[in-house]
Amino acid sequence: MTSEDALPPKPPGSILALDVGAKRIGVARASTIALLPEPLTTLLVTDQIYQEIGTLCRQEQASLLVVGLPQGLQGQNTAQTQAVQAFVTRLSHEVSIPVKMYNEAVTSKLAEEELSRRGSVYSKADIDALAATYILEGFIESHGHQLHGL
Repeated sequence: MTSEDALPPKPPGSILALDVGAKRIGVARASTIALLPEPLTTLLVTDQIYQEIGTLCRQEQASLLVVGLPQGLQGQNTAQTQAVQAFVTRLSHEVSIPVKMYNEAVTSKLAEEELSRRGSVYSKADIDALAATYILEGFIESHGHQLHGL
């Protein structure tokens, strides 16, 4: 096999995280090489949301999707926990990559506090995308050694 026959290097992929709400879904991404999360976008929840997420996964060459799992302050399941679990069940049938859930304890509150501290104008969509970034950051911190080059 010559160097001309060698396969080109696989382009770096990404890991996406979702902060799922009833009206909007914040999205964050991190390269599988650098593992530095950043806000990506916010999607409006419509009848096409699963297809939109699938398209986004392909566009971003995602190899893993992390979804924030909201729970009560003592770790108990809530109505929102059950709604997100149902969302993840359907989503995992719609995308061709693994979908993992990660505890999103107070990420939206932290995101709003951070944006407020910055002193600039922000929207609920900004809060959602930053909350997704915090979800991804926590997931990477707890699983990072398993994620490099995913």
